[in-house]
Amino acid sequence: MGARITVLGAGFAGLELSTLLSESLGARVQVTLIDQSDAFVFGYSKLDVMFGRTVLDAVRLPYRNFVKPGVRLLRESVRAIDPVTRRVTTDVGIHECDFLVVALGADYDLAATPGLADVDEFYSVAGANRLRDVLPTFAQGHAVVGVCGAPYKCPPAPSECVLMLHDMLVGRGVRDRCEITLVLPLPSPVPPSPETSKALLAAFDERGIRFMPNRRVAAVDAGRRMAKLDDGSELAYDLFLGVPKHRAPAVVEAAGMVENGWVPVNPRTLETPFPNVYAIGDIAATGTPKAGVFAEGAAKAVATALIARIRGQGEGVLYGGAGTCYIEFGAGRIGRVDVDFFSGPKPTGTYHEPDIASREHKEHFGASRKARWFGL
Repeated sequence: MGARITVLGAGFAGLELSTLLSESLGARVQVTLIDQSDAFVFGYSKLDVMFGRTVLDAVRLPYRNFVKPGVRLLRESVRAIDPVTRRVTTDVGIHECDFLVVALGADYDLAATPGLADVDEFYSVAGANRLRDVLPTFAQGHAVVGVCGAPYKCPPAPSECVLMLHDMLVGRGVRDRCEITLVLPLPSPVPPSPETSKALLAAFDERGIRFMPNRRVAAVDAGRRMAKLDDGSELAYDLFLGVPKHRAPAVVEAAGMVENGWVPVNPRTLETPFPNVYAIGDIAATGTPKAGVFAEGAAKAVATALIARIRGQGEGVLYGGAGTCYIEFGAGRIGRVDVDFFSGPKPTGTYHEPDIASREHKEHFGASRKARWFGL
């Protein structure tokens, strides 16, 4: 019998880890990949859906197309985790394993911000899809894009949202009747890269977009159409687009795996305090951004460690904490920032000016993963 590996969550981390284990070990490993959803959606696709560039059905990648030797993907909901015995209970049954990898991502905590459930958020797939019909009805007034807490997935996404909203309003000929404000609980749009932040701030200024740093939305009063900030001030709005506070899934917290909001790990090996239990992706406290490319990098590190242990030779490669984020600057142009968190004494970011050609890089990024994971 091959080594039993259970992977919870079929996002960037879970898909890449399972693929690497299959490629390297095949029948020598029994990988059980568990996710409660029936399809995968790239995070950046939500903005494309939201702004009418595509439809949800076109960006959903059904898990039935994920077929790898040595891997079985089960659609089940995780009900309990015992990290000591490495036993996972789902709504269908019990799974026991030799190695457990928790990659359940971050949940959206709407209840943490009073009133947020009564307005629109664009970070969930359902929320983005709903806004596809809402945004065309907005023709005048104040649009507020408000982030309710940090850390949050894909740090540049709120900035992308306001720039894409600007483009939409210009295209409809109503931009002069609208205001746009971005409320962000960070000192700058992309803190690790001052150059990228400077470029985004210049883009905001050029387009008349108000930027409010170091502020978070603490509550929303849908009846009064007011967003209350953490300094006690209020912003009147006609359209509110929220980014909910993130949290570790309740089932992971109930398992006693969470400290200070997230699962503590060795940031280079992704090992948790529990033997043979790893945490990768958005759920893990690595000090790197909550973004797909970083989850994928962490998965590669864990894959090398597990492969070495199962083969009984060599050592795993440490997680490098580096990745490239693509940023929509509007008008069809995309910028890039290469971020490195572990090589130097502090995180660094190398900025690449936005251009049309970078869209090909972004499209290749998505297409290569579709082919690798789903054979598309």
